[in-house]
Amino acid sequence: MSDLDATMMMPRVQPEASPSLARSSSTLAIATLVSRITGFGWKIVLAWVVGLGQLNDSYTVASSFPTIINELLLGGVLSSVVVPLLVRAQKEDRDRGEAYTQRLLTIGCTILVVGTTLAMIFARELTNLYVSDEGTEANPELTEAFTYLILPAIVFMGLSAMVMAILNTKSRFAATGWAPVTNNLIMFAVIGLYAIMPGELTLNPVAMSDPKLLVLGIGFPLGIASQLFVLIPALRKTGFRFRVRFGWDRRLGEFGGLAAWVIAYALLGQLGVSAVTNTATNGAGGGAATYFNAWLLLQFPYGVIGVSLLTVIMPRMSRAAADGDFEKVKDDLSLGSRLSTVMLGPLCGLMTVLGPSIGIALVSFGKSDVDQATRLGLAVTSAAFGVLPFAICMLQMRVFYAMKDSRTPTLIMAVMMAVKVPLSYLCPQLLDANDLVYGLTFVNSLSFVVGAIVGELWLRSRLGRLGTSAVVRTVLKTFVASVWGAAAALAVVLWMDGNKTVGGAWLSLVLGTLAGGLVTFGIMTALRVRELDAATARITRLVRRR
Repeated sequence: MSDLDATMMMPRVQPEASPSLARSSSTLAIATLVSRITGFGWKIVLAWVVGLGQLNDSYTVASSFPTIINELLLGGVLSSVVVPLLVRAQKEDRDRGEAYTQRLLTIGCTILVVGTTLAMIFARELTNLYVSDEGTEANPELTEAFTYLILPAIVFMGLSAMVMAILNTKSRFAATGWAPVTNNLIMFAVIGLYAIMPGELTLNPVAMSDPKLLVLGIGFPLGIASQLFVLIPALRKTGFRFRVRFGWDRRLGEFGGLAAWVIAYALLGQLGVSAVTNTATNGAGGGAATYFNAWLLLQFPYGVIGVSLLTVIMPRMSRAAADGDFEKVKDDLSLGSRLSTVMLGPLCGLMTVLGPSIGIALVSFGKSDVDQATRLGLAVTSAAFGVLPFAICMLQMRVFYAMKDSRTPTLIMAVMMAVKVPLSYLCPQLLDANDLVYGLTFVNSLSFVVGAIVGELWLRSRLGRLGTSAVVRTVLKTFVASVWGAAAALAVVLWMDGNKTVGGAWLSLVLGTLAGGLVTFGIMTALRVRELDAATARITRLVRRR
């Protein structure tokens, strides 16, 4: 008798009650806020300690490899395909999907170990794909050395993602939000240890035994491992127990078919990453580190608001799709789009005009000078318009995944890369080396605008009327309010002329944000943006829960 047949003979258990979207997203948003602050914080401290030049570029490229490879192996699958499948198993199986989950974990662990081993064998070739010998910033030898030390993080990163996916299907969001904070705290300690160690990291030649190299390189996977260890007790509290379980379940064939398209999606995404990285490392002033830090900073509001909504709404949409209730799926899509608009739209406007103040206020310390900090801030300015389209595009793709359609998101990604890759390689032909990073950040955001438009068209052809008129009304009202808010913030910055010192930048940032925020939300209130009440209610709950 197969394990699936055995589970069908067990008494059926009713699924756990699902907490409300508001309560769950509020809980997760608090944890995600702290996680994003500490996550960006250690990268800022790294910039203070080593600057935004060659060392930071090399480390940034190498530390991105575990994420890239994990996305190719499991990451994209876990964030999209696995949650709907686990939700269905919990609804259909008498053991609430435990045997099915154990099989997926066993397969996942095997894939991660094999993939990590192969990545370490081909570490040099991997480095050459992203860093060229002609690069003026990232050092190929140093990047390769960091890569060997950092790649073991793939296993811990993949296992963490798998456990998070299981916890999300069980509506246990707190641990998934707080676990990354542990990783970030470890990285603060690693950078502090690096800073107090005597001497400088040697570059010519690069020595694998260099203590400073070992501290930075080994510290990264240790931080990811700590994240996993925090998640395991939370998983045990759900009653789930892992055991190695091989063998076949007919639904694994469905998983494989869906996963193949998600892997293709990840491969297409890496074409864009490779194009940007190769181009940025040939720029000036730490192009790769500036690009990735700017995008990380822009993802901060999305990470707190958008990711919290997506994490909570994905199981809801999956359950509705499993029940064939596509009207509820469309309602969740419309609600998520409108809430994202009223919360992220004003931030896009403020970050556009306050970019230089943000860069100088956060980065112009230690080995990062004002010029490097200003470049980071201007990179934020050139790309801030893409935050909201990015959030909406990610939400749209989750709708397709909830309907067990992993093919369409891959096709959307193909369209986005058809825009991003050629324009990224065109940037060096049109822009000076000092301005190259601004073009790359602009192109990246533009690709998400294209993705959101294409996603809307394909969803409309699949589901019919989506209630787009309500979303468009909210977008237009929010846009008008955000433009006036951004103008108010810009007036404050110009009046103060405060971006020449760290203190002046902080004052401009604080006062500009207050002025812009008051004007924006005042106009949104006057325009009767209904979703503003729901958004402010969520923010109020966040403050009270503190």
